Formats: sequence, C-alpha cells, structure tokens
Amino acid sequence: MIDLHKITSMHEPLTAADAALPAKIARLVEERGWNQEDFARRAQLHRLTARHILQGNVRRLQNATVQACAQALGLSVHDLRSQPLEILLRRMSAPTTDVRDYEMAMQPELRTWLERNPDRAAQLSTDELDELLSLQGVGGPLTPFGIAHFVERIERRRKLVEQVVTIAGTEMVDLLEQFVALLYEKVQPYASRRTTSDERPPPPSDAPA
Repeated sequence: MIDLHKITSMHEPLTAADAALPAKIARLVEERGWNQEDFARRAQLHRLTARHILQGNVRRLQNATVQACAQALGLSVHDLRSQPLEILLRRMSAPTTDVRDYEMAMQPELRTWLERNPDRAAQLSTDELDELLSLQGVGGPLTPFGIAHFVERIERRRKLVEQVVTIAGTEMVDLLEQFVALLYEKVQPYASRRTTSDERPPPPSDAPA
C-alpha cells in the first residue's frame, strides 16, 4: 500500500493542475459511490492517505499515488490529470448501451469473470472493456483461459503506458525516446523497413569520375 509520507513532494513548484487533482479524485470517488474504506481498498492506498485525499488535506500527489487512483477509477493517468472533471463525470455516469448489453450477453464467460474479479474489473476502462467484448475465441465466445490471458495483457499494457508517461515527465525523456524509436523500428513490417531503406540515397562512390 502507498503510505501517507509518499503522497506529497515539495521539490517542484505546485501547479494549478496539481492543486486541483486531489479534489477531482475525491469527486470521482463520490460519483462511484465509494466510501473511504472502498477507495483505500480499490486503490490499494493506506487508509490515512485515502482520508487525506478525500478530505482535501493534501496539496500534491506523487506519480505512484495518481497511478493507483487512476487504476481504481478505471481511467488512464493522462485522462485523470488532463481531462476536465465534467467530462470524466459524464463518462462514469453514461448508461450502458444496448449494443454493449447484447455483446455482454454473447460473452457469458466474460460476464462471469467480471463478477468473480470485481477489483480487477473495476480497473478496466470503457475502451478496455470494449476491447474484451470485441474479442472472439476460435469458433465462438471467449473461454475462461482466453479471458484471463487477454485481461493480463491489457493490465500489462496499461502499466507500461503509465510507466512511460511517468518517465516522459523526467529528464530521462531523451533516452526513453531513443529506446522507443529503436523498438518501434524493430516491430515495423519488413516490407516497410525495406521501402524506407530503398528510398535512402546511395552512398558516395570512391571511384574517380
């Protein structure tokens, strides 16, 4: 759990967005209908930390705390920090569409998994849930094994993205950019890499004119 002494930092100037973030989280927690104990459990925060956030007794949240809150609320760190509160509230209060109800009915194993894993299910964003609903197993709906596999992939991807966002906000962004560019080059289709290579000008010839 994240303890209270780790939730604040005084080394950088406090921005307006930093100051408003705890109140935004508290309002979203209220919209979820969670009490302090629910919030602390779902976000895996120390109860004192959760209380200080909900009561507005903290000026700045560290990245690890923001990440924990975002996951519990089913949001990305970027959305939690940057999206206006009104948009996030509308997203949370939006009714489930008939299409999603139909797709859920066609995926009974997924519905069962969500019911049996409420904590992990609560961390799935709308887009992630739609991604799961769009997946079909061989010849039909997802199997329990398939659900566990794809949920784990989504959780790993979410964690990686949030780690990248955190690193991108530090002085190591240049190193991160080089590393990501190298990996991105590796995963491009061979034909695309070859085309790019063919478009490069030929090296100068050493032969005399």
